[in-house]
Amino acid sequence: MTAQRQERNVSRSGYGFRPGIALIGFLAVLASLAALAGFSSAAGAQTTERVIVNRYTGLAIEGYDPVAYFADARAALGRPEFEASEAGAVWRFRNESNRASFVAHPEIYGPQFGGYDPMDIARGVTYAGNPRLWLIVGQRLYLFGREEHRDAFAADPARRLREAKERWPALEQELAR
Repeated sequence: MTAQRQERNVSRSGYGFRPGIALIGFLAVLASLAALAGFSSAAGAQTTERVIVNRYTGLAIEGYDPVAYFADARAALGRPEFEASEAGAVWRFRNESNRASFVAHPEIYGPQFGGYDPMDIARGVTYAGNPRLWLIVGQRLYLFGREEHRDAFAADPARRLREAKERWPALEQELAR
């Protein structure tokens, strides 16, 4: 750009402001914010705990009653007056009977793999399961991060469990750090 054209651009906008450059800068800021938003939502879904716990409330499986999956065949929120602590997490229940069942047998009623999606475990990664996407297979509760994962798991649970169980010890050890 010649010195004359540069001076003309400065005189039109006052301080050398060029709309094209400003737009590019603005778009770069938006792209950065979008990338950060995408990163933070993924980071919020992943966790570094052996049992998935909401970092703000301390609740396991977002406050859903783990026994209700078995007793009522549905995902149901627990109540604050019926809580128990197990594996470093606070678990909520719909009633005292569900609480007592869980306290007696947390290994049965608690979600397998700490609430992580078993399809992701089989791939060697830990991704939080959603308490509203679940299956009971072999009298054990499994939570899934996506519907497609639940459907694929249901199609061949023996194979998927074998794959997840092979990877789980190393992943669990990594989570313990």
